[in-house]
Amino acid sequence: MGYDNVEFDRESVFLVTGGAGFIGSNLCEVLLNKGYRVRCLDDLSNGKQANVDLFIENPNYTFIKGDIRDLDTCLDACDGVDYVLHQAAWGSVPRSIEMPLLYEEINIKGTLNMMESARQKGVKKFVYASSSSVYGDEPNLPKQEGREGNLLSPYAVTKKVDEVYGQIYSRLYDLDTYGLRYFNVFGKRQDPNGAYAAVIPKLIKQLLDDERPTIHGDGKQSRDFTYIENVIEANLKACKASSEFAGEAFNIAYGGREYLIDVYNSLCKALNKDIQPIFGPDRKGDIKHSNADVGKAREKLNYDPSWSFERGIQAVIEWYKENL
Repeated sequence: MGYDNVEFDRESVFLVTGGAGFIGSNLCEVLLNKGYRVRCLDDLSNGKQANVDLFIENPNYTFIKGDIRDLDTCLDACDGVDYVLHQAAWGSVPRSIEMPLLYEEINIKGTLNMMESARQKGVKKFVYASSSSVYGDEPNLPKQEGREGNLLSPYAVTKKVDEVYGQIYSRLYDLDTYGLRYFNVFGKRQDPNGAYAAVIPKLIKQLLDDERPTIHGDGKQSRDFTYIENVIEANLKACKASSEFAGEAFNIAYGGREYLIDVYNSLCKALNKDIQPIFGPDRKGDIKHSNADVGKAREKLNYDPSWSFERGIQAVIEWYKENL
C-alpha cells in the first residue's frame, strides 16, 4: 500500500471525526492495524453503528458519540490528541440544495469548532476533507489548485469556507491544517442505499438486485473516481507534511477520467448483467466533468496513488458481492 511505510510515534493518538462513516471507518481500521490509538467522534446521523462495532473490542479504539456542532464535545474529543483527521460532514450536492441551513451548521460551524478545539488542545496536524466541488463551473481539465470557478451548490460553499478557515488557522494561530479535495471516492462500506447514495455503490446494488438504474443526464459526464486506499494514503501523508505547506488544499484523486456510461457498462459486464439504464434529467449543481491534476500533492505531500480505477472497481465489486 502507499501508506505502509508511513509511521508515527508509537504513542500517537488520532482523532477521526465521522469515524463511523465510509471514509472515517476505513481510516480507523488502517490506524488500528498499525497499532495506534484511535478515537472516533460521530453522532451516527450519517455514520453507522455497525462501523463502530467492527472495532469496539480493540483496546486502542474509543468511540465518542457526539455532535461537532457542540464545542465542548469537540474540546473533550481533542484533549490529548496528536492528529485530527476531520471527515465529519454532510455530503451530497442535491441534499445541500434542499437543506442549505443544515449544511452551514454542520460543515462550516462544525469544522470551525474542530479547528478551534484542535488549536486550544495543541494538536500537531489537522487534516480535513474538502471536495472537488470547490472547482464549480471552471471548465478546464485537469482541475488544478488555484484555478477555481463559481461555486454551484451550498455543499461546495461549505467546503470552500472550510478551506479559507484552514488558511486562517494556519496563518494566525499556527495550527497546521491541510485540506484534501477528494474526487469521487469509492470503496468498501460505502452506503448504497437512499436517495443521496454515491453512484458506484448504488449502481452495484441495483444491478445485483436486477433493478433498472437511473443515470442522471446522458451518461457522458466524467469523473476522477478515486479508490479509498488512495484517500487513506493522502490522510496519513498529510500528517507527516512540512509545516511550510500548512493552510493549503490539495487534489486527492488517481488522476484518471471515467465516463459514467462506461463505468455502468463495465459494472454490467463484471456482474454478468444485461440491464439497460434509464436516463433521467441532469441534477442541479452537478459538475459535468471532473479530472484532477495531483501534481501538487505529489510534490508537497509525497502522495503517490497506487490504486487505479480498474484495480479499485474490481476490489469493490468483490466486497459488495460478499457483503450485500
